[in-house]
Amino acid sequence: MSRKILITKSDKHKLLEIIDKEAKYEDIKFNQSLKDLEAEVNRADVTSLEQLPSDIITMNTKVILLVGDTEEEFSLVYPSEANISQNKISILSPIGTAILGYCEGSIIEWKVPNGTVQIEVKKVLFQPEARGFYEL
Repeated sequence: MSRKILITKSDKHKLLEIIDKEAKYEDIKFNQSLKDLEAEVNRADVTSLEQLPSDIITMNTKVILLVGDTEEEFSLVYPSEANISQNKISILSPIGTAILGYCEGSIIEWKVPNGTVQIEVKKVLFQPEARGFYEL
């Protein structure tokens, strides 16, 4: 997890709000998903919308991932929008947290409930900021 990741100021703000909200209902010390997300958000470099490369995974980005030996298309979404049958994964899921801020071509080793998984970001299909959608 030593590689730098990029997030926008608005994503950072919204994600910290989610962490604060969730922490009110659960003890963050015992919720690994919240701790992992908080650590990722805090270590990320914050960039302006204008300087954000179009191949960075932000919230509501649609990507093709190679997870282990399986290639799938996912959209990274807020918890209230998650729907695995529509391939919308929550930022609070291990894979959702893992891919935030990485770019196309990145290979990420991430701890999941069953061990450690290798995730390769094969292709960024849609990034809202690259298309001028700043408030998704």
